[in-house]
Amino acid sequence: MKNLLKVTTVLAAASLLLSGCNCFKKMAKDPSAIKVTATPEVLAYNNGKIAADIKAEIPADYFNKKATLKVTPAIAFEGGLVTGETLLLQGEKVLSNGLVVKKAESLSLNRHVEFAYQKGMERCELKLLVEVKCKKGEFTLINANNGALPTKEEAAILAKGGDAAKAVKKEFGLTVAKGLNMLQKDLDYSEAMQAEANAYKNVTTKVVKADIVYKINSSVVAKKAVKTDDIAALKANVEANKANDRASQSVYVNGYASPDGPEKFNDKLSDKRSKSGLKAVEKLLKDSGLNIDAAAYGEDWEGFQEAVAASNIEDKNLILQVLKMYSSSAEREKEIKNMSSVFKALKSDVLPKLRRAQIVNSADITGKTDAEMVALINEGKVAELDLEELLHIAEAEPAVAEAALVEATKTGDARALNNLAVVYAKKGNLDAALAQLDKAAKAGDKSAELNTNYALVYLAKGETAKAETYAKGADKEVQALVAAAKGEYAAASKNLSGYNAAVAHVQAGNYAAASKSLAGDNSAKADYLRAVIAAKTGKVQEAKSQLKSAIAKDATLAEKAKNDVNLDTIK
Repeated sequence: MKNLLKVTTVLAAASLLLSGCNCFKKMAKDPSAIKVTATPEVLAYNNGKIAADIKAEIPADYFNKKATLKVTPAIAFEGGLVTGETLLLQGEKVLSNGLVVKKAESLSLNRHVEFAYQKGMERCELKLLVEVKCKKGEFTLINANNGALPTKEEAAILAKGGDAAKAVKKEFGLTVAKGLNMLQKDLDYSEAMQAEANAYKNVTTKVVKADIVYKINSSVVAKKAVKTDDIAALKANVEANKANDRASQSVYVNGYASPDGPEKFNDKLSDKRSKSGLKAVEKLLKDSGLNIDAAAYGEDWEGFQEAVAASNIEDKNLILQVLKMYSSSAEREKEIKNMSSVFKALKSDVLPKLRRAQIVNSADITGKTDAEMVALINEGKVAELDLEELLHIAEAEPAVAEAALVEATKTGDARALNNLAVVYAKKGNLDAALAQLDKAAKAGDKSAELNTNYALVYLAKGETAKAETYAKGADKEVQALVAAAKGEYAAASKNLSGYNAAVAHVQAGNYAAASKSLAGDNSAKADYLRAVIAAKTGKVQEAKSQLKSAIAKDATLAEKAKNDVNLDTIK
């Protein structure tokens, strides 16, 4: 409980000075009659605002019928004085627009006050500035702390205005709440941001194929059958892989028969073709040093289906339906031959291509190691990495993430833009992060990650309403962080983990759960939060030890601790 007006002396003096009116004399006899409380007593930052509920009790037979009080809430801090909405209280005989306080009745007043947070308010006080007058006199500011009217010098300063006047008002104001809990701003929204996936593979398999085509029912390799452009390209690929110390390759020869004859005959024919094809390939690649394998696969129904699907045959969909209807190769062949007009097209356009021995060169290409990628970036050779490598190494090695992603964004790739936003957000550069997200959106990114990251960046900027528009379809963690940003800590903690859960638990007063959530986290911010928990639970030495550990890991926390109301008990 606090006295709304500590003005025993000043009211007596004011009664003589203000229009010759004694309207405050009787009120001044019992300055403790008006009681005021503020909830919370220690202010709290919430969603970019500082709010409190002020309650005042005015007893019956107290307020003078001719008196007027003007009460203005204000946030006083080193950087200035920010005033809120003024409450005007007036006696029954005063003709004005204030709240009438009837002399014969008690009055309970409840006022919710809010102030926009400004940098520097970490050390602030919620004060009530009180002005008084009788009848038609001028309002006079009363020093509610020492019961004095302004001196001539103070009156001159107040009249002039400016910073000096604000300093006097701070001294005159009655403090009803002190300090500002800024722990909500310690929520690490960037921790929940999501990078978009990349398609990087350390080992890439590249397959090159070429066909040795045979005449119908033949397994003899014609001279011109091994002099095609496709076979020449395959040979060049084998030679290139051999020269690449990151490549390992295997060559296979697979024999097939077209599915237009007896199945047993075709099985034998495919086997013969695999063997004759093997001999031709061994001769073709005699200098490669490779061991070449061969196998026979009988009738090539799979190849038949692919060739029909890729053809211009008018009734190809009908053929494909027949293939699905019958599991027996004999039945398939019979039904297709029944479609005489279709079968003619198959005989000329599809079946000849399936009388083959297919040469397959499968090569596994091992990419750069993470260490090699990091070295290239550190040597200023980042341009030697392709897009997927850049996206991968940015995720794998945070130390080079920014350099890698800046290079990757030169391609205009939306994933790179989004992921660079994550890096900037983790560094606290929220405007740069937002700019990258905007670029990603313009590049056509419609991913869930982009919406999530928009929500989290806006939360970090204190723009909760904007964040909510992006978080509508987000996961439970993001929804919980929105709730935490609105001060709904108990609900938020249910869907948070780790450090952010610990912050929510502390704000909800569940210190045991907060400590549990920090288990295994040895970061500077975790040690700092442990210091806060210890301070709030009366463990002074532990709080000092944890704070010392936090500052040793991050020296910037020393300055933060100076202004942290949560650590006042250990200072």
